[in-house]
Amino acid sequence: MYIYKAAVIGAGAMGSGIAQVITYSGLPVVLKDVDQKSVDRGIEAIRKIYQSRVDKGKMTASELEQKMMLVTGATDYSGFSDVDIVIEAIFEDLEVKRKLFQELETVCPESTIFASNTSSLPISAIAAGTKRPEKVIGMHFFNPAPVMKLVEVIPGLGTSQETMDDVVAFTESLRKIPIRVQECAGFLVNRLLMPYLNEAALALQEGSAPAKQIDEAIVAFGMPMGPFTLSDMIGIDVAVKVADILYDAYGPRVTPAEIWTALYEAKRYGTKSGSGFYEYGEEKKESLDAIIAKLQKQTGKKGTRFSVNRLMMPMINEAVISLQEGVATAGDIDIAMMAGTGFPQDKGGPLHYADQIGVDVVLSELQALTKELGPRFWPAPMLKRMVMGGYLGVKTGKGFFTYT
Repeated sequence: MYIYKAAVIGAGAMGSGIAQVITYSGLPVVLKDVDQKSVDRGIEAIRKIYQSRVDKGKMTASELEQKMMLVTGATDYSGFSDVDIVIEAIFEDLEVKRKLFQELETVCPESTIFASNTSSLPISAIAAGTKRPEKVIGMHFFNPAPVMKLVEVIPGLGTSQETMDDVVAFTESLRKIPIRVQECAGFLVNRLLMPYLNEAALALQEGSAPAKQIDEAIVAFGMPMGPFTLSDMIGIDVAVKVADILYDAYGPRVTPAEIWTALYEAKRYGTKSGSGFYEYGEEKKESLDAIIAKLQKQTGKKGTRFSVNRLMMPMINEAVISLQEGVATAGDIDIAMMAGTGFPQDKGGPLHYADQIGVDVVLSELQALTKELGPRFWPAPMLKRMVMGGYLGVKTGKGFFTYT
């Protein structure tokens, strides 16, 4: 099915960004929110994105106006009778999303695809509240949507192949990179990213190294920013929620570091609140040093060793576990992490990087970290099988990929 008209529900930063991406591809879009003030703010955000392109000489003022004519604001469903796809970008509440999709069923054509931009809720659970589960799918854009190229496309248990194919084609028409991801907690990118962020948090709270030193080491590795800069941008409140969802699904290996909750309780939510792992404003809140000292007293853990591998190995290990489970292909896992997190292109993604340094080296490093820091580093069974079978990566010509 070709998509001629789209709708986006939720005119916040994410929703307005998605709507801008759709108009940039030349398609009309209805941008809906609960009140006119929110809709107007969303439309103005779209205009600002285009204005920045005009200011940089990438489009003319006339072209800006042509793109803006493709956006229609709405506070009701009056423009939904002929939409081919609806993308919801509202807050992360399962019951609210279910209710929304039930409402959409009464106003949209039977052929309409219902896509959720959720980053954490199960697509099957959202679809369970509808009469058209075959038309419900996850379409997870990354923030900021106009800039980030990756879109995770996640089918629920009832999603039809036709819906999947249509959404992949639609995503490509938006000049984005669609990655097919089997439904699981955290989907793909957040599932691999959180163990890395969590290990950084554990290293910090245990006094392994200061936040700035850890961030600098990770930037030197090739990531666009360090884990604490990224966490503050994402929001500590968001990180806490994702960490809890992953812990509920995967258990002890992703037990959240205590510092997440401590920062949240101290109202240090990141850049949005003026402080997180770093300070951004003048308002005085409980200091990071005081929080760390308190946690070290509570946990009795202090002075553990920091290394870049300590942070990268959990990400690689989770990538291997995801590959074992069929969440995505090896190639898609690497593309997703490069496009979604900025994993260094010269290293090719976590699985190519494992092949570069040697699958046997990854296994031995995880085993050493398990002895030193605990079972959260327990190697994925696939790693042991590969080493025993001689699939060591580049040096043997075969690993997660083949080399000539």
